[in-house]
Amino acid sequence: MTASGGFDALSWRPTLVGRECAVASGHYLATLAAQRVLDAGGNAIDAGVTAAMALAVLQPDIVSFAGVAPTLIYLEKEARVISLAGLGPWPAATDVGRLRREGGEAIPEGIVRTVVPAAPATHVEALRRWGTLTFEQAVAPALELARHGFYLYPFLHHGIESHAADFDRYVENRGIFRPNGQTPPVGSLLRQENLARTLWRLAQAERSRRGDRDAKLRAVHDCFYRGPIAAEIAGFHAREGGFLTRADLARFEVPVEAPIACRYKQYTVYSGDTWCQGIVLLEALKILERIDLPALGFNSSAYIHTVAEALNLAFADREAYVGDPKFVAVPVAGLLSDDYARSQLGRIDPNRAFGAMPQPGSPPGATAKPPVAALRRAHGKVPAPADTIYACVADRLGNAYSATLSDTSYDNPMVPGMGLSVSSRGSQSRLEPEHPACVAPGKRPRMTPSPALVLANGRFSMAFGTPGGDIQSQAMLQVFLNVNEHGMSLQQAIEAPRFGTFSFPNSFAPHTYLPGRLCVEGRIAQDSVADLERLGHEVERWGMGVWLAGAVCAIRRDPETGLLHAGADPRREAYALAW
Repeated sequence: MTASGGFDALSWRPTLVGRECAVASGHYLATLAAQRVLDAGGNAIDAGVTAAMALAVLQPDIVSFAGVAPTLIYLEKEARVISLAGLGPWPAATDVGRLRREGGEAIPEGIVRTVVPAAPATHVEALRRWGTLTFEQAVAPALELARHGFYLYPFLHHGIESHAADFDRYVENRGIFRPNGQTPPVGSLLRQENLARTLWRLAQAERSRRGDRDAKLRAVHDCFYRGPIAAEIAGFHAREGGFLTRADLARFEVPVEAPIACRYKQYTVYSGDTWCQGIVLLEALKILERIDLPALGFNSSAYIHTVAEALNLAFADREAYVGDPKFVAVPVAGLLSDDYARSQLGRIDPNRAFGAMPQPGSPPGATAKPPVAALRRAHGKVPAPADTIYACVADRLGNAYSATLSDTSYDNPMVPGMGLSVSSRGSQSRLEPEHPACVAPGKRPRMTPSPALVLANGRFSMAFGTPGGDIQSQAMLQVFLNVNEHGMSLQQAIEAPRFGTFSFPNSFAPHTYLPGRLCVEGRIAQDSVADLERLGHEVERWGMGVWLAGAVCAIRRDPETGLLHAGADPRREAYALAW
């Protein structure tokens, strides 16, 4: 990047461009697995599910096969976007009083933060409704990687080593990731043989079921949620004092629903409903829609200030209004309306930062001014998030897949002999009864993973997403603007230096709050940083291209040529392919 606010002609990696298909994901082996599916005639859904299951093996410290998998799918023949709400609820027996006694102000670690696992059901349902592969075919790369192992790369080593004491608390976790009390060295072969056996049991359930493809895929679902695997999970939770039961597992089906969306100029941008934080991206886009962003100068102090303040307003509304729509009346239409965006834009002072989380707005449809829960101010650096990974695919038929996979394996015990941690996403629920994301039996946490899809003139335009907790909506917003406002190539847009505001309660327990905090990557010009400090931002300087700024993967369809452009973030092991 240039100090003048422009951007260099070249990126460190090329944008990958193909005529027929494209893949981008958080690990190169998952990307290659998806590409092999496409080469063999599979569609974007087949390839996406294949990549998603492989990523649960390749990044097992922060992605669980039994975790979360919010997924968006674009079907070209139907010209519509579908959301699979890949997030499970709190178990029916959840004891909120116990959570308060054990956790104090935040959900405690351990087995009590487990919610119903949604990823297996999500993958099976996507294959059953819109795929062409068998489960055994789709899971084959994940099974091979788990059984035979793969190169333990530096970022995975860092993730395990930085949580060494956490892994060591639990027998199964320690045995897989810290054998003999040591993190295996970079370059060693990481095998997950217990997970391989679990995946094989699911494939065998499909093989042994008589009937058509639909019946066989239902057998996979039933094996996990109603059969022997469910019995083992529920039995373990009963012995260890967890809330999850066989009844919770048996009743779970992944919701297939319409996503929420906003118009941004000629684009329609889609996200999952308010069980996730995707509305932050949408509201920020609406606030910024009327501004001539290129005229501010790319990554100038005026540009960063304006975008960050728009995000601060959206995050304040997240804190006040956003939660599981089955339990919370979220004023989605009002939050994404043109009139409300105009009023929110008017709250941004070009000469002064908020310096703290602003008060929530008053969107149309809000029944009353919401109470704001007590804010727990903190000091020090922005904490590293409990993280995530992402995958997207576009195929020769015009379909697209976008999914953000997650759930950590160091903050709750893995099921003995199964090699997997059941979703610990309860960490993002709140204990304040007035909070929209407060915990309740049957209610879903408001989670950070939030993939996106974009249509232009009713056709697929872009799929994108990232890991990173609260940086997700922010990194995604910046990449989208880099492409569609600043005219960057997709890879340039991904590699460009980023910033992130954290002037709101962190989504992860203990939900610390750093008023006025604005993080900037090292390649942002020092005079811009100095100006931001004069405007009242509390600037935290990140290094050059840090993983804390997210790891965006994206695919974009060129509207003139129809070619598919793919890019992946060098801040982590992410890679793209195209043909």
